[in-house]
Amino acid sequence: MRGGCLGLSALLLFLAAGPVVAQQPAAEAYAVPRTAFGQPDLQGIWQVLNTAVWDIEDHSAQLGVPAGQGVVVGGEIPYQPWAAVQRAENYENRLTDDPEANCRMVGVPRITYMPYPFQIVQTPTQVTILYEYVHTVRNIYLDGDHPADMPDRLWMGDSRGRWDGDTLVVDAVHFTDQTWFDRSGNFHSEALHVVERYTRTGPDHMVYEVTIEDPEVFTESWQMRMPLYRRQEENMRLLEYECHAYLEAGRE
Repeated sequence: MRGGCLGLSALLLFLAAGPVVAQQPAAEAYAVPRTAFGQPDLQGIWQVLNTAVWDIEDHSAQLGVPAGQGVVVGGEIPYQPWAAVQRAENYENRLTDDPEANCRMVGVPRITYMPYPFQIVQTPTQVTILYEYVHTVRNIYLDGDHPADMPDRLWMGDSRGRWDGDTLVVDAVHFTDQTWFDRSGNFHSEALHVVERYTRTGPDHMVYEVTIEDPEVFTESWQMRMPLYRRQEENMRLLEYECHAYLEAGRE
């Protein structure tokens, strides 16, 4: 009996002392691979795994819409009062007024979190992103500024990039006001200014961060953040999403 008490006392003392933590070396920062011309290598086929295309804010499930946690940093989009009313109207008319419902290009940043993969290709002076959705192609120029006299507004805007360490920073302006941020009616004006940051965090992961500015619609700038995942399938490639053909076939 006495031996049992001593054993119990030793066990209690051991537990009170707390867990013994083995000394582990600090995790080494991921070394981003380089292209043949020395830039951080972002190339490959990537895709999001979230529900932002339905609604970039927190949302409950509906028929055909999965529930999802929002990607807006801080949770809410800072709409001006009139714009909050417009957003609600957009939501009511989303099945017909959403640009995606009419097979139009969906703009930036929405093209990134569409439920289709995209491929990044790099040269010393340009990053090109090829999107499976309606064969959209986006050129990000690394050797120049936005043209000051651009006459037309663009569905995908005008994109100019630079490297900030291992991060690709993209500044995009000259947007049309005809695109939305998602299928729920979140919107912007022609004053939209987008700054994106693409950062490799591992062999098959990248962090995508985007800052939105539009003084005509929002009370202040706001951000979104989400991971991107490299597609792992053998012989993975972009396929075709012929939206216009499907739309026409559905009307017959």
